[in-house]
Amino acid sequence: MEEYIRLKQQIAYHMDRYYNQDDPEITDLEYDMLMQDLKRMEREHPEWVTPDSPTQRVGGAAGVRNGTKVVHNVPMLSIEDVFTREEVAEWTERVLAMHPGAEFSVEHKIDGLSMTLRYRREAPGAPLTLFLAETRGTGFEGDDCTANALMIRDVPRSLDLPGDYLELRGEVYMTHAAFEAYNAEQERAGRKTAANARNLAAGTLRLLDGSLTEKRGLSMFIFNVQDGARELMTRHISALDRLEAQGVPCVPRTLCRTPEEVLKAIDRIGEERGSIPYDIDGAVVKLDQIDYRADFPAGTKYSAGHIAYKYPPEERVVVMDEILVDVGRTGKLSFTGVFHDRETGGPARLCGTDVTRATLHNQDYITDMSIGIGGAYKVYKSGEIIPRLNGCVEPPPQVFHAPENCPVCGSALVREEDTADIRCVNPSCPAQLARTVSYFASVGCMKIDALGEKLIEALIEAGYLHSYADIYTLKDHREELIAKGMIGKEKNTDRILAAIEASKASDPVRLLTGLGIRNVGAATARAIMEHYSGIRELAAATAEELTAIPDVGGITASCIADFFADPRNREILDRLEASGVNMKMPERTKASDRLQGMTIAVTGTLPTLGRKEIEELIAANGGRASGSVSRKTTYLVAGEAAGSKLTKARELGVPVLTEEEFLMMIRETDGEESV
Repeated sequence: MEEYIRLKQQIAYHMDRYYNQDDPEITDLEYDMLMQDLKRMEREHPEWVTPDSPTQRVGGAAGVRNGTKVVHNVPMLSIEDVFTREEVAEWTERVLAMHPGAEFSVEHKIDGLSMTLRYRREAPGAPLTLFLAETRGTGFEGDDCTANALMIRDVPRSLDLPGDYLELRGEVYMTHAAFEAYNAEQERAGRKTAANARNLAAGTLRLLDGSLTEKRGLSMFIFNVQDGARELMTRHISALDRLEAQGVPCVPRTLCRTPEEVLKAIDRIGEERGSIPYDIDGAVVKLDQIDYRADFPAGTKYSAGHIAYKYPPEERVVVMDEILVDVGRTGKLSFTGVFHDRETGGPARLCGTDVTRATLHNQDYITDMSIGIGGAYKVYKSGEIIPRLNGCVEPPPQVFHAPENCPVCGSALVREEDTADIRCVNPSCPAQLARTVSYFASVGCMKIDALGEKLIEALIEAGYLHSYADIYTLKDHREELIAKGMIGKEKNTDRILAAIEASKASDPVRLLTGLGIRNVGAATARAIMEHYSGIRELAAATAEELTAIPDVGGITASCIADFFADPRNREILDRLEASGVNMKMPERTKASDRLQGMTIAVTGTLPTLGRKEIEELIAANGGRASGSVSRKTTYLVAGEAAGSKLTKARELGVPVLTEEEFLMMIRETDGEESV
């Protein structure tokens, strides 16, 4: 019983991550296996089953981010999953035993977010007009997302079909092209990219900003007529054909009459997975005769007359050819396995793509998996996106072990206590240098415009940069740099040198962030510098003193103390100060005391304020900006794409503010802003 309760809690957690946060932590296959274990336990102990069991619930909570809650006219239930061809054949044979003339539709199971569209005829002779779109939510109650639905090009605003009411259900998704375009734009802007198309599509649909729905290019396939005129509720495929005749995109489908034809259609979809321009996570088999469906119920969670076949992950056996060791910006070693397909001798073909590499995570993972040159391993695509090893088939002559010295600078490597991370702690390591200096000069740190990573790499290669302190000596080489064209012509060189000079006046919060100390981002740096007069005073602080600062834990405190204790870092700090880089915090003046005693966290992308700007407003009005949400948090200010902080705030009952509501808090009663 205890194992059953733990499993229910585990699945409920992952359901929330998938349906509500659009940020799953495990693959679809891993989730399916957990659910199969739960179903097995409940078959053996039916007396344990309660209404809150994940097997009895559909989807996630209603009202996660969007507008008004809507009770569904027709419940938006799930489809029962099956995992073997035998289960598919058994189901179709059972249907044919009861209805010998039954026919089936085999369709793509689109990996997106389910949405229902409701239409009605406003006046005799008028077309059916869209009046409501709703997300699935709990399966019985969802969110009104009409404004966003109208921004999806595949959603028809009106239809010339029979009847006075029509209800369609479909799947909102992103094509691979739209997803790649979004991530390319995010990379150009220096913002976080999305993990996969399904989560991005789901998160976009739940936002209140319809312009983002349009910009991101969401698509939709209709896969069912939920309710409508009798002629649309008789045969499933013919109803979709009529919709397509009016330009409505409907799910690709194949009419089948025998179990053999159904299995062939499923196999064909599986073979085509790599060339389909969107993600699928299975094939759906539906009874084409809609009236027959009620004879095959599948419980309160699943719609009747349907099953979904989940394809096993494609898997190949590969032979390890090489293990690459890379040093990241923070000095952490990463490992990549390079391999070839044991059968073909070429790349492993998975989900329509050639795969030759997989991340090997860390030394513990390598040891546990017996990874080494010459070993044979099963490889598959996790979530059909990320290649992963899935067990050792033939052990190598020798298991790989990480080097003892940095492969780039030769410094001794350090394995952190109680972690699997191995690091090079030399701040001047060339492997880290380009990324370290780029980070120091970035917008969120010292904000040195136009000093990008490629230019920094060129300056390193030419011998001008050995640490970020050398940025401030570039002015001494002005004539030489112009003559060599290192930065550009005279005008461009002077522009960048002026930006470097201007960055000296940046506040110490930016400087502390730019030093790249592990676990010290912008929010943590701001919280720390509120307690010190400048960088020098901070550098003298002990780890014990630092842990007294709220939100600074023992690990972060140790990272800071160790950084400033290193003679190489102290030398760099001396050089920065000698160059005139500002080390002292300004005298603190408050715009108001309106937020006195309040702890305010921020999450997501706000309409007008950047993260640094809102944290400055919080501090200027007497409050404390926090990087996390806890019971001590007074408010959470949430913007677009709010994540786990929003979920935690709701769990703890922390009030959530929009940017506008926050700004109202710090305005004078006469309407004038206090800052």
